Amino acid sequence: MKNQAYRMALLFDFYGEMLTDRQKEFYDLYYNEDLSLTEIAENYHLSRQGVRDAIVRAEAVLTELEEKTGLIARFQERQKELQTLRELVDAADQANSDPVVADYLRRIRELCETLKQE
Repeated sequence: MKNQAYRMALLFDFYGEMLTDRQKEFYDLYYNEDLSLTEIAENYHLSRQGVRDAIVRAEAVLTELEEKTGLIARFQERQKELQTLRELVDAADQANSDPVVADYLRRIRELCETLKQE
């Protein structure tokens, strides 16, 4: 379940702006605020089925966008590559005694951190 919630959060982070306002609201309440379909329906004076339909449509839109663009998959791959690069820089730093090289490695490490934040 946690893996599914994480996937849904990523989909929303990457593609959430492509949803209608109502879909965004219901999706956020259901996945991020952990409200039940019944709670959302009561708050909006709708049927539980109506709320479920909106969330299912939102999930379909987000999933389709990821299938077509692959942005999340590429993002996750870049994160793994950055981690590998950071590990290689750390290993090179431990084996190095040249202060010029140490400065280069420090700058590479800083760039890795900047890229990781984006």
